[in-house]
Amino acid sequence: MIPPAPLTVAALYRFARFEDPAALMGPLLALCEAQGIRGTLLLASEGINGTIAGNAEAIARVLDHIRTLPYCADLDVKFSSAEAMPFGRMKVRVKREIVTMGEPAIDPLASAGTYVAPHDWNALIADPEVLVIDTRNTYEVAIGTFPGAINPETRTFREFPAWFRRERERLLAKPRKVAMFCTGGIRCEKSTAFLKAEGVEEVYHLQGGILRYLEDVPPGESLWQGECFVFDERVALGHELALGTSARCRACGGAMPAGEHCPACG
Repeated sequence: MIPPAPLTVAALYRFARFEDPAALMGPLLALCEAQGIRGTLLLASEGINGTIAGNAEAIARVLDHIRTLPYCADLDVKFSSAEAMPFGRMKVRVKREIVTMGEPAIDPLASAGTYVAPHDWNALIADPEVLVIDTRNTYEVAIGTFPGAINPETRTFREFPAWFRRERERLLAKPRKVAMFCTGGIRCEKSTAFLKAEGVEEVYHLQGGILRYLEDVPPGESLWQGECFVFDERVALGHELALGTSARCRACGGAMPAGEHCPACG
């Protein structure tokens, strides 16, 4: 049964150390199903990541459960809403990584960049000496980003390390601060840990990602241009996390401006 609208949508992640993530899967799935929650949660030895939707009380019960897991008391959650259920069913899966980079030695718990709060982000990226990198995939960047941000033109996050190693000499011809961002914070947090492992000293990332920036920074002060792609049937969100106007391309799954051709498919 789908709960009545408006629904609460919770995008969450937490890097943690789970000794047996498979043992966490059953109880978490059972709780979500009992509460009428839908969405996807990924578990791995490095933590938890996902987005779920349901009524506010049910979401709160699931988040309370997740916060009891090791290292998860400070779970990062971004809330938005939906008029219709944006997910078809509930899935809880165990994966090798909660966000796939393909660099097993990277540990964001041990070494990650410096968090930058949304209200401090504008000043950081306005500095001409700061290199700003959008760590998302090219189909996400196509409908919105921060002005001046470098688009790695990756198809998947797994391509990011190879892109950086290939472009490093050009990007960092002189020592520079690096600021990175993504949708909810997980990819840029892992990316900062990767850059630090590669020897880059001053690395920063947008705390809570684009979603928290759009929620916290008033539209009149915002530097964000366009909409933010989200991985559910809402497709995209705008300032104050209002539903965007972008449509999903049924051929490639990416987003495109409503009424226009998909930039990826042509």
